[in-house]
Amino acid sequence: MLVAPSILSADFGNLARDVEAICEAGCDLVHVDVMDGHFVPNLTIGPVVVSAVAKVAAKPLDIHLMVENNTFFVELFAPLKPGYISFHIEEEKHPHRLVQKIRSLGIKPAITLNPHTPPESIEFLLADIDMVLLMSVNPGFGGQKFIPSVLERAKRLKALIKKHNPDCLIEVDGGVSDQNIQELKAAGVDVVVAGSYVFGNKEGYKHAIDSLKV
Repeated sequence: MLVAPSILSADFGNLARDVEAICEAGCDLVHVDVMDGHFVPNLTIGPVVVSAVAKVAAKPLDIHLMVENNTFFVELFAPLKPGYISFHIEEEKHPHRLVQKIRSLGIKPAITLNPHTPPESIEFLLADIDMVLLMSVNPGFGGQKFIPSVLERAKRLKALIKKHNPDCLIEVDGGVSDQNIQELKAAGVDVVVAGSYVFGNKEGYKHAIDSLKV
């Protein structure tokens, strides 16, 4: 299992320190939640802060756009050369065009599905993307309770991926911990995003990350 701690739960007064620490603790990606206050009822960080994160991160950035006007934000963050940029299918009118644009910028394209969105809605995009992010909470805020139906959605998505693009990864974001990691693995999940579980873990970042690498 690959682990992508969400810096939404980091100490923003000591953000560089926390990013360096999770990379040293063995994370695989650094998950960055970009929210615009329109698509979701929260406002987080822009390219100035993410640029500072990129300078100290020893692992690739995994940028999750929760925004309106996806193309604008893709162009805003592309110069930082993240590993992945994901956008919500619920917001994008021309997803295939945006996928092509992200790839043309040398970035791996990913698509995000809200908890209510069926995996079948992106069946004919799977061949062109590198990852699907399944939300296991309603997007917008950290620390929410895990929605168990994501396990069935992950199984359905895995079947579609085997058919269309076996190299495509499944990522799950929201309420991930050592209490549900085995179920997520059994459902075919490849990458987990964990914010409060990692940054709030009393045993330390390495202990938290290691406990998810099943």
